[in-house]
Amino acid sequence: MAQSKKQSALRITCGAHVVHDGLVDMLYALLPLLRDAFGLSFAQVGLLRAVHKTATAAFQIPVGIWSERTGTRPLLVAGTALAGFGFLGLGSANNFGAILTFIFFAGCGGAFQHPLSSAILSSNYPKKGQRAALGTYNAFGDIGKFLFLGTTLFATASLNYKWQAPVYSFGVIALVTALVIWLFLKASAIGNRPRKPSSKTTGAGTSGWGVKHPKGFALLGAITALDNTTRNGFLTFAAFLMIEKGVSTEWSALAVLVTVFGGMCGKMAVGVIAERIGVTRTIALTEFATALMILAIVAMPSLYAFFLLPVLGVFLNGTSSAIYGTVPDLIKGEKHSRAYGLIYTLGSVCGIIAPLGYGVLADWTNIETTMIVVAGVVLLTVPLCKFLAIAIQEARQF
Repeated sequence: MAQSKKQSALRITCGAHVVHDGLVDMLYALLPLLRDAFGLSFAQVGLLRAVHKTATAAFQIPVGIWSERTGTRPLLVAGTALAGFGFLGLGSANNFGAILTFIFFAGCGGAFQHPLSSAILSSNYPKKGQRAALGTYNAFGDIGKFLFLGTTLFATASLNYKWQAPVYSFGVIALVTALVIWLFLKASAIGNRPRKPSSKTTGAGTSGWGVKHPKGFALLGAITALDNTTRNGFLTFAAFLMIEKGVSTEWSALAVLVTVFGGMCGKMAVGVIAERIGVTRTIALTEFATALMILAIVAMPSLYAFFLLPVLGVFLNGTSSAIYGTVPDLIKGEKHSRAYGLIYTLGSVCGIIAPLGYGVLADWTNIETTMIVVAGVVLLTVPLCKFLAIAIQEARQF
């Protein structure tokens, strides 16, 4: 029964991750179409992405704390439904203000999934299988990105549907997914209201956040933030980089699609590599490779750049498997929901700043210069990895 419950937890969270990450990243394909339809500037494009990230960042920590009272099941269902309603509203938007409003609500719904799903997995898997389960869950997020991006691109570029068609469709899919999550989690008795812990089990001598090593957790947060800055910065403007290289607006989103395809493979591969050579070495190597790949893509013509994009995706998206799988090493007690909420929020804060900041930079200079800056920022993670390795070793003594 225990093994069946583990498998149910993995299947449900993977399914939720497919839908939620698909909803988030199909926006990358949508942004060029919205820019053409409403005559937006690069700064306004960045603002759309920043508003979505702001909503996500604002609710991740409260959701993690709230789940300690209500359980993860009702909140995961509510967040999925809210994201669906946000997309249905987005499909009916007819001006920039309305687009901002419904993207905000979609972002609010998206805030629920990552901390809650990660907590479900960490509580249902022992330490030995935890990293593998989180890595599998992480990879399924990229499957969702690939499917939703691919569908959006095919519908708008090949079938000549208006941008509203995939938006409405994905909104309905999210609502159906919310119902499925509720039914399956309830049938498996996963995500129930937690029992009130006794004073003997609350982790005397530890902080309310259950952090084993504050310095180590701060380092992990900084690396997460910088990694998210790079990923959001590149993916938000990858389509526009291809447009500058002569690719049509309708097909420019293919740049994001093939990058995400590489990320699907990378999230599995990076997890395996981390088991062999260590987490911090893996992070340092993948972040360094990310910077080199971005610089190479900027320098090359569109055809050659497209061939490098999947390789970039392996490193750009794959690093997160090593980063997020490290959270349980630095947290103790029944605090995984709020810890994941905090670490995802730290990443989202830079996800808010990056699209808006890089959008302003692109308006002021050009897309190529902006991408070079993106590559430079990710290199800041490399020296931090050495100190994180020391912190993880010290945390294992607790």
